[in-house]
Amino acid sequence: MRSKLEDLLKNVRDRKISTQEALEALGDYPYQDLEFAKIDHHREIRKGFPEIIYGLGKTDVQILKIAAEIVKKGCSLLATRVEAGTFRKIKKVIPGVSYHAQAKTLYFKQKQAQPGKGKIVVMTAGTSDIPVAEEAYITADMLGNEVERIYDVGVAGLHRLLGEYDRFKQARVLIVCAGMEGALPSVVAGLASVPVIAVPTSVGYGASFKGLAALLAMLNSCPGGVAVVNIDNGFGAAYLASLINHL
Repeated sequence: MRSKLEDLLKNVRDRKISTQEALEALGDYPYQDLEFAKIDHHREIRKGFPEIIYGLGKTDVQILKIAAEIVKKGCSLLATRVEAGTFRKIKKVIPGVSYHAQAKTLYFKQKQAQPGKGKIVVMTAGTSDIPVAEEAYITADMLGNEVERIYDVGVAGLHRLLGEYDRFKQARVLIVCAGMEGALPSVVAGLASVPVIAVPTSVGYGASFKGLAALLAMLNSCPGGVAVVNIDNGFGAAYLASLINHL
């Protein structure tokens, strides 16, 4: 009995379907079953980038096994929420892997992703928001985008933001990370003509409720063009920004 792959190859050879149609058919086929995880090796065909590992809640052994299989296929590796101790173990098996301690992000670029059409600018209200912003920066870079950082330009001193206007007005997409009262994305959206992706961070005193106050403020943003991701979700913001930048 022939496999689905063999049937597709025969149909391409017989000119019954095009190469593009075959790639689309392979988009949901197959995955590698490690029992504790099912690695979607064909996600790059569907999404433009390989499967990304979310490290929180996984054991070191689980992360290592998934990462090794992704790299073995010749794909780039990105893993978020990974501790430094896990990185040290993975580096012994995958020597080329890099790690950003603040962002708790592990990455290994084996091939360049399709480039985006413009620039993504990642901004923070304060220095305390940088770990989340760095997760966004690394993710956007791995997804093939030109990325720039503008940090510590929050509403406590608006002259700092206005001093960076010439830089962030050139962006195709803006990612704005803020804790406390979460006001910065609204201010930026009032100045910019491009999509703003707001990232509430868990930075702030007690009544910030670990980012909930910033999240609600961003969801109630007055200027148009603001999308909001979950608290501390720099990865999600970058993925969305990359999709917009590749349109």
